[in-house]
Parts: sequence; C-alpha cells; structure tokens
Amino acid sequence: MEVVFLSVVNCLDILGFLITSVKFLTGDKVIVQRREKGSSITRVLEIIEAISRAERPMSPAELAFLLDIPKPSVHRLLQQLETDDFVKTNMRGLLVPGDRMHSIALGVLHSSRFKALRQAILTELTETIGETCGIAIPDGTEMIYYDRVQTNWPLQIHLPVGCHTPSWCTASGKLYLSSLPTNRRQRIIDKLPLDKLARNTLTDPESLGSELLKIQANELGTDNEEFVDGMVACSVPIKDQDGKLFACLFTHAPVIRKDLNGLLKFEPALRQSAMELGDLLKEQ
Repeated sequence: MEVVFLSVVNCLDILGFLITSVKFLTGDKVIVQRREKGSSITRVLEIIEAISRAERPMSPAELAFLLDIPKPSVHRLLQQLETDDFVKTNMRGLLVPGDRMHSIALGVLHSSRFKALRQAILTELTETIGETCGIAIPDGTEMIYYDRVQTNWPLQIHLPVGCHTPSWCTASGKLYLSSLPTNRRQRIIDKLPLDKLARNTLTDPESLGSELLKIQANELGTDNEEFVDGMVACSVPIKDQDGKLFACLFTHAPVIRKDLNGLLKFEPALRQSAMELGDLLKEQ
C-alpha cells in the first residue's frame, strides 16, 4: 500500500550511495550519461536507485522516461526484479521497494565501519544526557527501534532493538509524520487507528494534525507520556545528503528522573549528534 512506501522510502535513500553508474543530479531531474547497448547491469542498478530514492511510487512509464530506457527494456527488467522481490507493485500498480531492497539498505547501515562510528556518537550523547539514546527508522505506519545505547541507571525503560513502535504517539514517529507533505500526511493520519496507549495519547485526528504542524516548525518531536505512562521522550531528524529526514535520533527517560522540560534542555546536544550521524551517511 502507498502508506507503507511513504514510510520506508527515506530509509532506502542509503542505496543511492551504492550505485556507481555515471550520472549527476540537477534538481529533481536525473541526467544519465549515455550507455553502450547491452549494459543491463547498469540499467538494473539505476532502476533500483530510482525506485529507492523516489518521493512517491512511480509507474513503469515514468521510470522509463526518467532513466531514458526503452519501455520494453524497463518492463522486462522490472519483471525480473519483481520475481526476485527487489521491487513490487502497490494496489495502484505503481512501483515500490521490495523486501530484498529493504534488506540491502539495512545491511549497509549494519556495516562494521558505520556501526562503530554510530555507536561512538550514541555513547557520547548518552553520557552527556544521562539517559538512553537511540535511532529510529520509519517502517510503514510504525517506527523501528533500530539502535540504542542504554544508560546505567537501575531504573530505565527497556525497549529492545528491532521492536516496532507506533508513529502517532512517539517522539520519533510524530517527527517523521511532520516531515511529510501536507496532503500525504493527512492521508496517513486518516488511516491511523489512534489508539489510546497512555494517559496523554492524542486520539483526535485534528489534535494530532495541529501537533504535527508545531513539530514541523521546529523539527523537534516530543512524547509527554503519550506512548508509555511515566515516560517522556524527544527526537530530532537525521538528514541525508539532500536535507531530507532519513532517521530520527531520540532520547527518553522516566518522568521520576527527568520531565519533558528537563529532557529538552539537551536539544543542542541532540542536534549536534544528529548532524554528526548525517555526516556519516554522506561518507558512505
């Protein structure tokens, strides 16, 4: 479904760093250097890159025009990519990343060089704030708790790496939703269940929409006991080379140790670490 694509596509931006075909970008138009006939491997990589970096699902015709590839060739290559689960079509027949494309993106993030540097940044931030810090990545209408460094306090809220959290009541989830274009964001809000999970969960679509506008203005997501009673959190964006939200850097704490205002005092440290993590992406 389109909603799923909208959420995972930011994570897949990392695939852009893997494509070695000769090209350059000017605005929204991709200009591809002429290839010799028969360079099907290059064409396959360019198709994967274009789908992974697109801001919305594409049709095969749009893809053929964008990459200057004959339509019959595009359809033939797409058929093979769909068979191998690199690409799939949504309910409208438009192209979205398949499961194997997702696996490639996450595999790059798990590479040893990237992981060591990422962990070093998270560890330093955790020591500065004195609370658990981590990274969340959009996936459908949820967020994946991708990585974290825990604090050493005896009392802490444990959310295991790999767990999925809802988007409408978490700091990172609301930050991600706020980054979407208005119409797209509203379509997603209209489809969310908005279940009440904690004492302050926003269950009214209009109230959530107003909250997201505030978050959009300052790029700072907050959770004031909206996901778990007794827990507060805040989150800032990690941006890719195009300045788009790629992931979210968050910290959370039990309210008996820090309230939301106490946590927000560390916003400058969060933003500095998010910038460093974004710079790592550009080096890959």
